[in-house]
Amino acid sequence: MGNKKVVRDGHIHSPYCPHGTKDTFEMYVEKALNEGLEEITFTEHMPFPCYFIDDKEFQDECAPSKDVMDEYFKDVEKIKLKYKDKIKINSGLEVDFIEGYEEETKKLLNIYGPKLEDGLLSVHFIKIEDQYIAIDWKQGFEEALEKLGTLECVYDKYYETLLKAIKADLGDYKPRRIGHPNLIRIFNQLYPFEYKNTKLLEEVVREIKNRNYELDVNTAGLRKPYCGEIYVSGIFKELVNKYGVNQVYGSDSHTASDIGRDFDNE
Repeated sequence: MGNKKVVRDGHIHSPYCPHGTKDTFEMYVEKALNEGLEEITFTEHMPFPCYFIDDKEFQDECAPSKDVMDEYFKDVEKIKLKYKDKIKINSGLEVDFIEGYEEETKKLLNIYGPKLEDGLLSVHFIKIEDQYIAIDWKQGFEEALEKLGTLECVYDKYYETLLKAIKADLGDYKPRRIGHPNLIRIFNQLYPFEYKNTKLLEEVVREIKNRNYELDVNTAGLRKPYCGEIYVSGIFKELVNKYGVNQVYGSDSHTASDIGRDFDNE
């Protein structure tokens, strides 16, 4: 990305996020202005199509319910209008790729798609046999490790799922930016591992490039207690640069104070 100042934050949550804060839309935008940003995207989690894990309470914490989405989009439109002369604000969603629920996800995207100007497609859950496991929380990661046996197998499963997400037919409104592609490294300081399956990583990057998709260069990993790195790093980052994939910085902020955070920390 060079030394050019980053003026866009493409991954921001909102007061509607159940695991976020109640910071107002205004607070997020004012922080963006203070950071000298010229463009931001609100990418609230898209509701899930259905319950696909046993822990209903946990799943409810992951994303807003369908009944608040009209309000979310209305609020984004209001804030766009309020700040239209100061900053470009995009209406977006972070869409979960849930293996096996592609058609249901497509149906939801067909509902919300006309209101979207930007968005992310992310993998938080991997499917092991008939069970879905959230790999970005410690208990889930350790459960996946126990079931699959080795860290290499856990990484393989994550990147295989990411590849499926990139290739998936999710309709006309499928997001064109892949969220935090190295999320599987969220616990790399607890479970150190140098992943060397370059063939799979290269296939992932090549598929992103071939579709002219973008990547979320996600700085949230620097704020995670067991990560300490940006979610585009190492061999993956080298491949991204080699293939010339378009990169968009994202703070993945769930609080206004994190907007634009660590964008100079490459």
